[in-house]
Amino acid sequence: MVKVKSLFKTIGVPRFIIGMFLISLLMIAPYAGVSLTDSIENVLARFGMFSILVLSLVPMVQSGCGLNFGVPIGIVSGILGGVTSIEFGIKGFPGILLAIMIGSVIAAIFGAGYGFLLNKIKGDEMLIATYVGYSFTAFMCMAYLVLPYKNPVSVLSYSGKGLSQQVPVADYWMTSRILKDGTKASVGILDNFLSFKVFGVSVPVGMYLIFALMALIVWTFFRSKTGTAMTAVGSNPQYAKAAGININQVRLVSVILSTIIAAVGIIIYQQSYGFIQLYQAPLAFTFQTVAALLIGGASINKASIGHVVIGTFLFQGIITLTPTVINGALNIDISEVLRMIITNGMIIYALTRRNVDE
Repeated sequence: MVKVKSLFKTIGVPRFIIGMFLISLLMIAPYAGVSLTDSIENVLARFGMFSILVLSLVPMVQSGCGLNFGVPIGIVSGILGGVTSIEFGIKGFPGILLAIMIGSVIAAIFGAGYGFLLNKIKGDEMLIATYVGYSFTAFMCMAYLVLPYKNPVSVLSYSGKGLSQQVPVADYWMTSRILKDGTKASVGILDNFLSFKVFGVSVPVGMYLIFALMALIVWTFFRSKTGTAMTAVGSNPQYAKAAGININQVRLVSVILSTIIAAVGIIIYQQSYGFIQLYQAPLAFTFQTVAALLIGGASINKASIGHVVIGTFLFQGIITLTPTVINGALNIDISEVLRMIITNGMIIYALTRRNVDE
């Protein structure tokens, strides 16, 4: 009994319930006419697509800036890096690397401005960050129409200028994979890199390696002098100030780092999704990433890589499997309606426990 209570305390009751529900969906899937192999494969793929975006929230949480509702700023930076790489016509791994480099530089610039603003309104970061994220996205909707891109893949077909709603990356960042039925399918280069199958389930090793690299960078950073100071500022700003730590500078570094990681994350997402989504699309990632981190066990002033892994897997697993299994069981197509209900329900749940530090 003591061990069971200890397990509940370590995992947390909410995560235990969500985890058991996810396992139940996997068990029910075959009886609902849904391929168990495909279901697991989809969950693994979506974890790889979203994990770095969720990881990008950690630096700001640890520095006391709260949950980064301004994550669209980093996402827009990654989008600009992606379309610029395509503009140059660079394909394959070099194209993705160039997109990451350009996106990171833009993210550092945008992040510096964003961090300067948050330093001016300490205590209201999450409220202001939400406003900034929406406002910045709206501003970029106008900017996309006048930016001087010329690649026919990227620009609006009817005018020959201005960026399209969706820029396909199939000819740049994707490759072909032979499916079980012998047909070809386009998959992201990183999805396919070093991928292997376990009991028929394809594991997207490339995306996991990039996440592992980014997680290692974050882990190493928080064991450096600056990272330790960042944690101190987030935990006890009065003590940090008394210790001679420049609080504004540390907070600024955390915002820039968070913005850069988000830029990298959206590029990894795009190469798997098959399109660079512009205009209002960045807003769709805000609450999903925040909810995933909170479901993983984080709070508004404490987050870890473990919270990222657990939260992303549970969140993406539930919103991926629930509509598919229910559709199969009831033989009706309400997947998108269910996905919206489940996604928003989990987001509401996560936000109601944002102050809980289990």
